[in-house]
Amino acid sequence: MLEWKKLLCSERQRKTTTEALSHRNEFDKDYDRIIYSSSFRRLQDKAQVFPLQQNDFTRTRLTHSLEVASLGRSLAWNIGYWLKDEKKEFTTFEEIKQLASLVEVSCLVHDLGNPPFGHYGEDIIRNWFIKWFETSDYREAEKKYGKLTEQHERDFIYFEGNAQAVRILSRLQFLNDKYGANFTYGTFSTIMKYPWASNDNKAIEKKKFGYFQSEEYLFKKIVEKVGIKGCRHPATYLLEAADDMAYLSADIEDAVKKGVINWEDEYTLMKRELERDYPKLFEKLDTYRSEAVKNLTPDKNLIDVQNFKVAVQGIMFTEVIDAFKVNYNSIMNGTFQDELIYVSGANKLAKYLKRLAFREVFSAKEVLTLELVGDRVLTDLLELFVSAVTNVDEDSKTKTKDEKLIHLISKNFRHVQKIDEEGKPTVDFKDLNLYNRLLLVTDFISGMTDGYAVNLHQQLLGVRIS
Repeated sequence: MLEWKKLLCSERQRKTTTEALSHRNEFDKDYDRIIYSSSFRRLQDKAQVFPLQQNDFTRTRLTHSLEVASLGRSLAWNIGYWLKDEKKEFTTFEEIKQLASLVEVSCLVHDLGNPPFGHYGEDIIRNWFIKWFETSDYREAEKKYGKLTEQHERDFIYFEGNAQAVRILSRLQFLNDKYGANFTYGTFSTIMKYPWASNDNKAIEKKKFGYFQSEEYLFKKIVEKVGIKGCRHPATYLLEAADDMAYLSADIEDAVKKGVINWEDEYTLMKRELERDYPKLFEKLDTYRSEAVKNLTPDKNLIDVQNFKVAVQGIMFTEVIDAFKVNYNSIMNGTFQDELIYVSGANKLAKYLKRLAFREVFSAKEVLTLELVGDRVLTDLLELFVSAVTNVDEDSKTKTKDEKLIHLISKNFRHVQKIDEEGKPTVDFKDLNLYNRLLLVTDFISGMTDGYAVNLHQQLLGVRIS
C-alpha cells in the first residue's frame, strides 16, 4: 500500500535554502519557482489545438495549464477533506493544503515539455527518428560518438512531452547548479504519468514513458523517497482528470468561437444522444438558452457553449470525486489502471465530447493545414541540427554551416551538457557521446514556441510558410 506520509514527500535533490514559512509549504515553493520561469512563459506561444493564432481568445498551452491547475486544486481540496474527515488518513489541515498545492503545481507544469505544434509535434519528432535510425548517417554517427543502447533509441522513437517536462525541471531550467528548478520528489512523482522507462514493456505497449535514460537516477530516487515503484502517484489521477475536464469542454468552446463547429446543430445532436443519461444538464442548458434569446444576448452561440462548458465541468467534477473515492483502495495498492473520468458517471459525456473533437475539431482544415506546416518546419530543423551535432567535434569555431548551427542552439542547453556528475562544467563538446548530442537537439527544438520554430525555419531556409 502507498503511504501518504511518503507520497507528500517535500524533499529535494538539493536541500532548499529558502526560509520555511507557516503559510507556504514546499509544493507552494515549487509553484513559485516555475511561474516566473522562461520555460513556463513559452507555453503562451505553444498550441493547445489551433497553432499560430493571431486572436486572444483561443487557448494556448499556457491558458490551458492555468485552467487545469484551477480544476486540479479544487479536486484535491475536496479529496483532502475526505481523507481527513472520513478516511482518517490525514490528521491536520496542513496535509490537506499540501495535497492541494501538490496537485495545483503538477497541473501547472504537466505540459511544460510539449514541443511546438502540440501532440502532433511529438509525432513528428518520433517519426523523424524512426526513419533516421535506419540511415547510413546514423551508422556513421555511431562510429564517431558511440553506439546507442535500446533504451537510448527508444527515448527518441517514443519521444514524450511528459518525460521532457521532467528533464526541464530537473536539468534544463538552469539556475545555479545541476539540479535545474530543484523540484520536490513529490511533485516529480505526480507529473510522471507513465512511471517506467522507454524500454519497459509498458512503453512498448502504450508508446509512452515517464523519463529519459538521462534522468533514470532521478526516477530511482523518486521511487525510494515517494514509494511509487511500479505504479502512479494517487495525485496523478487527479491531474489527469483535471486535464480531461479542461480540454474536453474547452476545445469545443474554442472551435465554436472559430466557426469550426455549428453549435445549434451540434447541440441538437448531443441532446438527442445524451439527454436520457443527463436530463438535468439539458434542462438547465435549455433554460439558459431561452434566457439568452429573451435577453437578445449578442454572440448567443458563444454564450451557450460557455454555459455548456461550465455545466459539464460541474458534472465531471462531482463524478470524478466519486470515482476516486470508489476506487481508492485499488489506487492506493497500485492496481488501478484506468482514467477516473472514464470509470465515472461522466463516462458517456466524456466519450461523446472526445468523439466530437476528433470528428469536427482535429479534422478541421485550419488545424490540418497548420499541422502540416509544423511537420515541414520540425522535420527540416531536425535534419539541420542533428546533421550539425553529428558532424562537428569542436564548438569553438563558427566557420562552417554546421558550426554556425551549433552556436544557434541555446547557450543554456549547451552549458547543461558540459556539467559532469560532480556538477562542474568540465565536459568538452568533443567528448559528448551520441545520446547527449541528440538530446541537445531535442532539448532545443522541443523547447521552441510555435512562432519561434516557424521564424527560425524561414531564416535558415529562406522559405516563408503561412
